[in-house]
Amino acid sequence: MWNRKKLYDEIGQLLCNGRLTTYQRKGLEYKLSAFEQHAIGDMRWCAYMLATSYHETGGTLQPIEEWGAGRGKPYGQKRKRNGTAYEMPDRIYYGRGDVQLTWYENYERMGRLLQIPLLEQPELALDPDISARILIEGMTRGRSGRGDFTGLALEDFFNGWRDDAVQARRVVNGMDRARLIAQYHVLFLRALRSATTD
Repeated sequence: MWNRKKLYDEIGQLLCNGRLTTYQRKGLEYKLSAFEQHAIGDMRWCAYMLATSYHETGGTLQPIEEWGAGRGKPYGQKRKRNGTAYEMPDRIYYGRGDVQLTWYENYERMGRLLQIPLLEQPELALDPDISARILIEGMTRGRSGRGDFTGLALEDFFNGWRDDAVQARRVVNGMDRARLIAQYHVLFLRALRSATTD
């Protein structure tokens, strides 16, 4: 689908001070392989997921733990979204992964959809393969038929009649840094299109 070397060179030039680090290249490879495995054919979706990962991981393109581990945030304590306290599992559901998955309910739902014990082992969201699956399931109409982070999916913003990289931020996190991520999207999309093979 893509000439990997050309793609890495292009992304390095456009976004990474001239070239990708080995660490960035490996992170990118996991996501590209997941896109191919899940038959994500719309390059705008791929570009937006890469732009999201780039932003949410501080440019590393690798799944990371949230800086501060949720300190001072409502999800940084043993509470569900509705404010109800929980005792077990004895874990805190701060941001982890390419998309910074947060909240008890989101770990529970994503674990159920992907059939992995995310609620009991939230650190699984840091595994690059699992993180890429969470990225795709959460941002597209995957197994659940909806975007699992906010109810909206990339299909709502990139389709035959709409191409809106600014509003697409609503798939993950309201409009937080929407214009910046849209700029990343444009650059990733340019690189993906430039490196497309027949």
